[in-house]
Amino acid sequence: MSTENLMLLAIFLPIVLAVVPLALVKKNALAAGAVAIAASFANLVVVCLAYGKDAALTLPWAGWFFEFTLRNYQFSSFILAAAALFGALLSVYNTVFLKDKAYGWLFHAYFLLTLGFVNGAILADNLLLLLFFWEGLLGLMFGMIYLGHRDAYRTATKAVIIAGVTDLCMMFGIGLAVHLAETATMSQMKVPMEGLGGLAFVLLVIGAISKAGSMPFHTWIPDAATDAPMPFLPFVPAALEKLLGIYLLARVTLDFFKLDGGHWGSMLLMVVGALTINLAVAMALIQKDYKRLLSYHAISQVGYMILGIGTCTPVGVVGGLFHMLNHTIYKCCLFLTSGSVERQAGTTDLRKIGGLGRKMPVTFVLFIIAAAAIAGFPGTNGFFSKELVYDGALERHWIFYAAAVLGSFLTAASFLKLGHAAYLDKGRGDASKVKEAPAAMLVPGIVLAALCLAFGAGNAFPLHNFIQPVLGDALHGHDYSGFHFKLVLVGGSVAALLLAFANHYFGAKSKGSGLAAVDHIHYAPGLHQIYDAAEKRFFDPYDWARNVGKAVAYVGFGIDRAIDFFFNKVVVFVAGGISGTIRALHNGSHATYLAWTLAGLVIVIVACMAGRL
Repeated sequence: MSTENLMLLAIFLPIVLAVVPLALVKKNALAAGAVAIAASFANLVVVCLAYGKDAALTLPWAGWFFEFTLRNYQFSSFILAAAALFGALLSVYNTVFLKDKAYGWLFHAYFLLTLGFVNGAILADNLLLLLFFWEGLLGLMFGMIYLGHRDAYRTATKAVIIAGVTDLCMMFGIGLAVHLAETATMSQMKVPMEGLGGLAFVLLVIGAISKAGSMPFHTWIPDAATDAPMPFLPFVPAALEKLLGIYLLARVTLDFFKLDGGHWGSMLLMVVGALTINLAVAMALIQKDYKRLLSYHAISQVGYMILGIGTCTPVGVVGGLFHMLNHTIYKCCLFLTSGSVERQAGTTDLRKIGGLGRKMPVTFVLFIIAAAAIAGFPGTNGFFSKELVYDGALERHWIFYAAAVLGSFLTAASFLKLGHAAYLDKGRGDASKVKEAPAAMLVPGIVLAALCLAFGAGNAFPLHNFIQPVLGDALHGHDYSGFHFKLVLVGGSVAALLLAFANHYFGAKSKGSGLAAVDHIHYAPGLHQIYDAAEKRFFDPYDWARNVGKAVAYVGFGIDRAIDFFFNKVVVFVAGGISGTIRALHNGSHATYLAWTLAGLVIVIVACMAGRL
C-alpha cells in the first residue's frame, strides 16, 4: 500500500470504526473496548508502515487556500508513532477500567474519534486543514469530560471556553501568517518576524502552548482531574495534547518563523517556560489528591519543553523535544497508577488511603520508576532530557537554569510526598480488601515503565531515530546522546534531588506523616497566604474573566432596568398626566372652546408680529 493511502487510513480508520461503539455495540462497554483495542492496534500498524517515508498528498477541497494537503516526514512520523503507541496501550487499560461503567461504550467512541482527529492534525500540511482537525478535538474533549458525572459539564464548559478563546487567537495568527507568507502550506511557509509577523507569532504560540497545557491556559486540567473519567487524563492532558501542542510550537519556531536566540520571541518562550515550571509544581506540592497532584505536574513539565525550545539552541531544542516524548511516557504511567489505585481503593484522596505498597506491589514499583523519571533521577529518561534542557538554558542565562533546577527540587519533593502518603504511610480507612489491579491494567504501565528505563540508559536510540533527525543540519554535526553531560549540570541535578530527600525526611519525621512532609513549605509565612488565595482560585484567569463578565452583565442589567423603568413608568406617568389634563379641558363647553380658539389666534398674531420685527 502506498504511503499516501496509509496517511488517509491513519485518519479515517479510527474515525470510521468509532461508529461501531456508537451504533452496533451501544451500551456494551466491553464490546466497545474490544473494538477500540482492535482499531488502536490497527492504527499503530498503519503508522509503523508509514514511518519515516516522505510523502505528500493534495486533494481538492474548498478552493482558495483551503486544500486537503497531507505530508508525512520525519517529524510528523515521530509524533504520529508516539500518539499511536500511547493510544494502543491506553485502549487496553481503558477496556478493563471502563467495563462496568455505564458510559464506557461512549468513551471508547470518543477515544477513537480523538485518535483519528489527532492523526489528521499531525499529518496536515495546510494550516486551515490543521485548524479543522484541531477544532474538532474541542467537541470530543467536552464529551469525554462531561461523562465523568452529572456536574462535570461545568469543567467541560470551562475547558472548551479556555481552549476556544486561545484557538480564536490561533485563527487570527493563521490568517496573518497566510496573508504574509501568501500560502497556507506549512512546508512552504516562511513568515518575517517584523510588524504583523511578530503578532502572528504570538497568536500562534498562544494556540500551541494552550493545547500543550501551559500557564496561564491550564486551569481546566486540575478540575478535569476531579471531574473527568480517569482514562481521559493519561490520554488527553498527559499524552495527545502535549504531543500536538509542542509539535505545533516546534513548527512555529523552527519552520514558520526561523526564531533565533537573540530575538524577543525566544525570551518570551523562556520566561513562559520558567514560570510554568515553578508555579505549577508549587501548586502540585500541596495537593491532597493523587490525580490532582499529577495534573499540576502535567502542567509543570510542559514548561521544560517550552523552555528548551525557547532557548533556540540545538541542545535545548533537542532536550525540549526529547522531554516531550519522555514526559508522555512517564506521565501516562503515573496516571495509570492513579487509575489502578482509584479502581482498587475506591478513591484517590491521599487522606483516605495509605499502605498500598504491600497491597499493590506492582503498581508501587511502576510508580517508583515513573516518579524517578519525572524527578530526573540519573539513569532514567527524564534525567537525560532535563540535562539537555539545562544545558540550553544555561547557555542563554543562568537565571533560566536556576529556575529549571528549582522546579526539579519541587518535583522530587512532591513525588516523595505522594509516594510516601499513598504507598508507605499507615493505611487510612478500610484498606483490608484492596488488592493488586488486574493484569490487563498493569501491562500498559509495565511497558511505559520499561521505556522510562530503556530511553534513559539507551537514550541513543530515541535521539538518533526520533529526535535529532527533526533538526537535521541545524545540529551542525553534534550528537547529544550518551553520557557526556557537563559535570556542573549533573552536580546541580543531584544536589536538587538530595535536597529534596533531606527536605522530605525531616518534614515527614517532624510531622509523623508523609502527607504532611511539605507542610513547612505550605504554611510558611508569606507562602501560606499565597497558597490560600491560589486554592480559592484568586489567580485563575478564567474566574477573572467570569467576574468581569458578571460585572458587565450586572451593569447591562441595571441599564436595561433603567430604560425599562423610564419607558414603562416615567413615560406612561407623564403621558397619563397630559392625557388627563387634556381630557379635563375638553368638557363640552362651547365657551371654553371659543376661549381656546381666541387664545390661539392671539398667539399666532404675536408670533407673526415678532417675526416681522
